[in-house]
Amino acid sequence: MRKAVVERATRETRVAVEVNLDGTGQYEVATGVGFLDHMLEQLSRHSLIDLALRAEGDLHIDFHHTTEDTGIVVGQAVAQALGDRRGIRRYGNATIPMDETLTRVSVDVSNRPYLVWRVAFPRPKLGEMDTELFKEWFQAFAQNAGITLHVENAYGENTHHMVESCYKGLARALRDAIERDSRIAGEVPSTKGVLNV
Repeated sequence: MRKAVVERATRETRVAVEVNLDGTGQYEVATGVGFLDHMLEQLSRHSLIDLALRAEGDLHIDFHHTTEDTGIVVGQAVAQALGDRRGIRRYGNATIPMDETLTRVSVDVSNRPYLVWRVAFPRPKLGEMDTELFKEWFQAFAQNAGITLHVENAYGENTHHMVESCYKGLARALRDAIERDSRIAGEVPSTKGVLNV
């Protein structure tokens, strides 16, 4: 079973997460940041990764630490659940339309963390949340999951739609990449024979 439980406690946040990569997209998320909860629910639902996450952070300062640390812990849990990454498809791509917005996401679950972020939001805030924090979440997730992640918003006007299409794109690309491939069952999808070093 590809499951993991990870906890992180600092002076700024306390985050606990449980994932099941072979789930059905069930989620229970509570970060104290409503829009972040909504995005993590989208990630779970569209990737079919079961996600239970609870975070307590210094929201009286701002949402930065909570946002970044949830990215760190979800990424760590995904990496742990993947193990040596044997038998997975490794690559995934998704193009997500959402009304006037179109976003492309590509992933390589190679244990080579890297983020390319080509997204420029038209507004600096979404409700009470600074839109610059979404890049921080994707960076933290990619780094800790060991994933090469490219996110490119081709066009869009509505900030909500743009952010949501990024998370849905990650979900669908990740779903394809971590799926077990019966043609290479038990093998590492690399000519090096290893993805975890």
